[in-house]
Amino acid sequence: MKESWRWYGPLDRISLGEVAQTGASGIVTALHEIAYGEVWPRAAIAERKAGLTAAGFDWVVVESLPIHERIKRNDGDLSELFANYRRSMANLAAEGITTICYNFMPLLDWTRTDLAAPVANGGTCLRFSAPRMAALELYMLGRDAARNDYPADVIKAAERWFQASSDADRGELMRSVMSGLPGAYDRYDADGLKTALKQYEGIDRQALRDNYKQFLEEIIPTAEELGMRMCVHPDDPPRDILGLPRIVSDADDIAWILGAVDSPANGLTLCAGSLGANPDNDVPAIARKFASRIWFAHLRNVRKDADGSFEEAEHLAGDTDMVDLVAALLQEEARRRSAGEMQWEIPFRPDHGHELLDDAARNTHPGYPLVGRMRGLAELRGVVASLSHPRHGSH
Repeated sequence: MKESWRWYGPLDRISLGEVAQTGASGIVTALHEIAYGEVWPRAAIAERKAGLTAAGFDWVVVESLPIHERIKRNDGDLSELFANYRRSMANLAAEGITTICYNFMPLLDWTRTDLAAPVANGGTCLRFSAPRMAALELYMLGRDAARNDYPADVIKAAERWFQASSDADRGELMRSVMSGLPGAYDRYDADGLKTALKQYEGIDRQALRDNYKQFLEEIIPTAEELGMRMCVHPDDPPRDILGLPRIVSDADDIAWILGAVDSPANGLTLCAGSLGANPDNDVPAIARKFASRIWFAHLRNVRKDADGSFEEAEHLAGDTDMVDLVAALLQEEARRRSAGEMQWEIPFRPDHGHELLDDAARNTHPGYPLVGRMRGLAELRGVVASLSHPRHGSH
């Protein structure tokens, strides 16, 4: 497995020199400074790649080449947006970058209500509080339909939190929810979010699926021609929020996506944390079921509460059996090698780490500290080494 690291380019407060000290050899990055829907120029891609190469890294995965919201909504004439996306793909392939991680989450990317929840031995983590999310939906956005989306006890807890909260508390909640958007993209206040949500009125689960299938039909043939692998990232959290449908949340969703355009170029990013936040998901089993279409892996863990809340756990200590999951990925790599497949190695990165030691002082992108992720990478490296050892492992 290829040890990799998410790096935000010029926006990142962690230098490539510091990343090198973690031991990772692959970089997962994107041209975050380019707005959604615009073409990524080949010259800009080449410049970023040259900088990574000079620092001793391979650019192994693009995360991500974003999909414009109009495509998700099937809003108007999309021909230029699809053409721009294909041109960006061609420019990436021309520079030898052939794996693209993307998501099809409407409006918001990963969503958390707390960016610095305390953990037992010191440090902080990202957390999704179902009561706080319900408070935002019901009392800050006035979305009464959300009462059908949460259990009665969560709604009561949401009301208690809202009544006790200050303007600063509510502002911090909105800032936390907006922080999942990477790069320099739109953030919303409550009124702005209400306006943005109106654009999705009438788009239910089936409509979003139809729009996603259209995207796949437009893009996957180009990926095949270019020798590229598209790998969708699961929804985070894997449930509807803000009245927006989520359609990449479990094994059934993944099976539908991979079958919608049945091609090796239409693949999966196996995100253990996103899938693991759904109590019905057996993540190692999902990995084994779709192993041949996994082109990238995010390895992190979550700890779930009964009310639907969850938080980032230590990489080896959450609800998902991480050792079994890594074993499943190594088994797939072994199968690919035996079959003589050229692209047999699965790049992975340690996802969302705890903020530890001096991480908080760095003010990095939420969920992407240096020390916390380095600890996760070291733990995962140990699992891979143990499972791969000829005397003790089977891979």
